[in-house]
Amino acid sequence: MAFPARTIDDLRERQRQGQLRVTTALDFRRRVAARGLAGAYAETDVLAAAGADFTDQGLVTISLGPADPPLRLRRALLGDLTLEGGFGAGELCLPIGGGLGGGSRRGGAHVLADLLAGRELPLALQGEVTPLHPRRDLVTSIDRRHLGNGRLVLQRGLVEGGVVAVSSAEGVLASPYGPLLGPYGNALFTGSGARSVGHSMPGLLGLGPGQPVLVAGAIGQVLGPGSGHQPGTRRQPGGQARAPGASLALSAPLLELEPRWLRPAFFEGHGASLLVAVAAPVPLLGERQARQAAVGDDALEVPVLDFSIPRRVRPGFGTVTYAELLAGRIQVDGHRLPVGPACSLRLADEIADELVQRLRDGRFPLGPAAGLPTVQPPPPLEG
Repeated sequence: MAFPARTIDDLRERQRQGQLRVTTALDFRRRVAARGLAGAYAETDVLAAAGADFTDQGLVTISLGPADPPLRLRRALLGDLTLEGGFGAGELCLPIGGGLGGGSRRGGAHVLADLLAGRELPLALQGEVTPLHPRRDLVTSIDRRHLGNGRLVLQRGLVEGGVVAVSSAEGVLASPYGPLLGPYGNALFTGSGARSVGHSMPGLLGLGPGQPVLVAGAIGQVLGPGSGHQPGTRRQPGGQARAPGASLALSAPLLELEPRWLRPAFFEGHGASLLVAVAAPVPLLGERQARQAAVGDDALEVPVLDFSIPRRVRPGFGTVTYAELLAGRIQVDGHRLPVGPACSLRLADEIADELVQRLRDGRFPLGPAAGLPTVQPPPPLEG
């Protein structure tokens, strides 16, 4: 039989014995081109797929130590970021985004980067006075030592598929991915094509709640379906999404995050954002998984959307392939546009290589098989 079936338990035993055969998603496709699908499958157990995309949908949680007398937190100023309390007596919740109000160009992404780099930041707390929490305010500072119980929560940490953003309007259009020049002056694309988890594991079906993922160097976990989860999106014959489809919410401990795989950013007219490199294992359990993981950039489609139309459903200009995007120019409505990534392919490749090494030497666990629960996406807001 050309494609003998495997189980996760088989692969976990191989890992325990130090015999797990791991390669990156890109290298597996190269093996398929050189040896054929059956040959590549025969020498590969698990792929390391990865992406490094911008997100402003998430938060940083920090648990503060006790104050004496006790303080029931209601408002805080951390560095130059104003925060609302109410998440517990001493819980700080920093939204990744922000930065548009008050002239600030920083959000929780920048504060996180400062703390991980070892900088000390001023902290002013205001409390709600109660008999058990008599303190009204506290001025102090925090640094990396205070991140011990903190977590990075990404509501849209992994997304299947991507988009190409263009603008048909005159001038410069602010977008979540950077400036779009119009009409039809440039294009920006999201997702990492054949490198990505979603294009190697359509539907993200093998990543259920509790499954381990590598988030900026930290071993995090899947919380469940993420923001904008659309598993029923249009798909190619092999199962790959033709538009952003399934998404996952992720969580990771702050102190394990490595700054080399995190980049805070600010997009003019949009706000703060965080570039995060994320990698996940893609087990090859049989022929179906191998065929899905073998589809290359020349066959992976992505929609071209007009972001100058601020509607839930934007006008589209058909699809292009990731091979065309990576070549640097695409044809849109009769215009030849330069195109660039609104992500980091380099960081995606680096964290994929890191996951390969951790899987081989047992420093990254292969979780038990667990799929995403079936959920209905929320209906659009009308009114």
